[in-house]
Amino acid sequence: MPVFDYDPPDRFVAGAVGQPGARAFFLQARGQGRVTTVALEKFQVAVLADRLDELLDEVLRRSGGRAPVPAMAPADLTDEGPLDLPIDEDFRVGTMALAWDPDTSQVVIEAQEATEGDEDEEPFVMDVDDDRPEPAILRVRISPAAARAFSRRALDVVAAGRPPCPLCGQPLDPDGHICVRLNGHHPGGLSV
Repeated sequence: MPVFDYDPPDRFVAGAVGQPGARAFFLQARGQGRVTTVALEKFQVAVLADRLDELLDEVLRRSGGRAPVPAMAPADLTDEGPLDLPIDEDFRVGTMALAWDPDTSQVVIEAQEATEGDEDEEPFVMDVDDDRPEPAILRVRISPAAARAFSRRALDVVAAGRPPCPLCGQPLDPDGHICVRLNGHHPGGLSV
């Protein structure tokens, strides 16, 4: 099982490549003279960003405001640069995990490689005769400030896609949009 471990990385970002509606999403960690790039779905980027913010807010709440967690992303950690090239995908992400390490006051993010049959397996069932190789893992340990900056950028990357329909919220396509709220009717009362 290859483990790509960054403690801490020089850079850890979410990014997308391609045109809105056809973008590919990646997490990328750089440090110790190497770059690890993993592919994931847009919703996984959004969920990771949201859960990171929730985790940090909870750490701050439980500490009574004493934990070294900024309420917002520090401006000096803003990273709007493109992903490092070439974009060579090390693996596709299946599951992710987040943790707070109270000993180091760091956030630990793990992205595990998707494996064949993940969807078909019962959770928590162990097969001792399983010959499949262990999935690869990207493990990143970052400061709370870097986590807030990562989250802010990730949410911006997700939002940079196709604009939403003002009526139903679904993404507008350049070729048109069938709005479920209009149910086949023109907003002016005319049938389409």
